[in-house]
Amino acid sequence: MINKALSSAYETGSFYEGNMDFRESIFNLEPKLIELDDLETLKYLYFKIKDISLRHKLLLVLRDIYNSQLGEFFQKAYKKERDLEIKLIAVRGLVKYVEEHEISKIMNHFMKILIKRPEHTPYNYKEYEYLRSPSGLPYLIKEYNYNCFHQVLEQVEKQYEAMPFQFKHHYTYDENDNIVELRSTEETERMIEDFFKIN
Repeated sequence: MINKALSSAYETGSFYEGNMDFRESIFNLEPKLIELDDLETLKYLYFKIKDISLRHKLLLVLRDIYNSQLGEFFQKAYKKERDLEIKLIAVRGLVKYVEEHEISKIMNHFMKILIKRPEHTPYNYKEYEYLRSPSGLPYLIKEYNYNCFHQVLEQVEKQYEAMPFQFKHHYTYDENDNIVELRSTEETERMIEDFFKIN
């Protein structure tokens, strides 16, 4: 069950994203504690909130709940987001509610965005690390084995490999979306700084 801060935000349509009680209320949400009556509130907040970290958390919580009314929500969430990591979380939520051919259409769109990424973000390691992590495309391949997921992961790996080594293998995510550091923050910063000094 959600707490008073979130209920009040929904009922009044008024909230301040910088408010610590409000933020903590969202970051403390767990899928197993969400009740059917809470879904409308969480969906409403997701589309009203501007802070990407709060939307990210709401999407993760809703992704791990099964309720048929969430299918349309995940389609809209996919369209709303620009970040490929968050788009893929929406796909993970949506895949439970639609057929493979619909997911293939979405992943075709996803692939087009992915292929264009290096034009604007040549060192896109943050998105790639999530997409290729056990929580990203490998999870979807393991659970559904759709050809479209294999194709997108292949493209992710191709673009990842094309990046200089200074941008690779700094961290990943486990199956529960927890970040796993493979290098210290200091080493990551030093490697990236060194790259830009040389280039």
